[in-house]
Amino acid sequence: MAASGARSGRSGTSPRRGSGGAKPRPAAGKASSGKASSGKASSGKGSGARASGDRGATRKNSPGSGSTPTARTPAPTGPFRLGAIEGATPGRWIDVWKERMPGIPLELVPLEISDQRRAVTEASVDAALVRLPIDRTGLQAITLYEETPVVVCAADAHLTAAGELTLADLAGEVVIVPQNPPVTVVVDGAVPPTFDAPATVAEAIAIAATGVGVVIVPMSLARLHHRKDAAYRPLVDGPLSPVALVWPDGETPPLVDTFIGIVRGRTANSSR
Repeated sequence: MAASGARSGRSGTSPRRGSGGAKPRPAAGKASSGKASSGKASSGKGSGARASGDRGATRKNSPGSGSTPTARTPAPTGPFRLGAIEGATPGRWIDVWKERMPGIPLELVPLEISDQRRAVTEASVDAALVRLPIDRTGLQAITLYEETPVVVCAADAHLTAAGELTLADLAGEVVIVPQNPPVTVVVDGAVPPTFDAPATVAEAIAIAATGVGVVIVPMSLARLHHRKDAAYRPLVDGPLSPVALVWPDGETPPLVDTFIGIVRGRTANSSR
């Protein structure tokens, strides 16, 4: 109303109208509707701002509108559950995680080889460091590194005379294979054990330390279960043991994607 009054006042004193009192109603009417440009100059910007605000309010409050803003996805709060098989070495990646994601804890969940796949597919963990091979159905995987196999034997065994061994050196030896072996090796000429397969790698190494046979494992496991009465030597022509990061197939969750970036060496500000 104030703006309308101001326009009417200016029209009443317009020199084009002659007398200030001549035909006040037509003059006021002309100022209101005839001088569109004058009306826009005095109130267009204010009117536009109000209209924009009204439109914004309509978009925000109209359910089902095509222009309704998409709600922001809440930031993940964690924890990030990382499964890891025995012998995996995620320490350096965990350190980077702590620096990059200080508000989100990383929980390291120990896994047995027999359970490594199920832990991921049943969502017991968000992602896992597993030992290959593994059934990749429904999983995504990145191979991270490969481990050298070693032969573990008694500390005073004749095999320790060599700095490294070949498969041919194991002919005639009792090769102990634990249940769910971390690496599968075929040794021509090996003598099968006369006892049941040990339940764990640690148990197999303990038996080998007595001198009744040898066991072939990835180097990380030989170091993990090191004993004073046992020794190990690299098996130069044995199969490598790959370790991979796996996670469920489909859309990758933000925390999993962050950890993937860490293991791939991406910086905090780099894109995928």
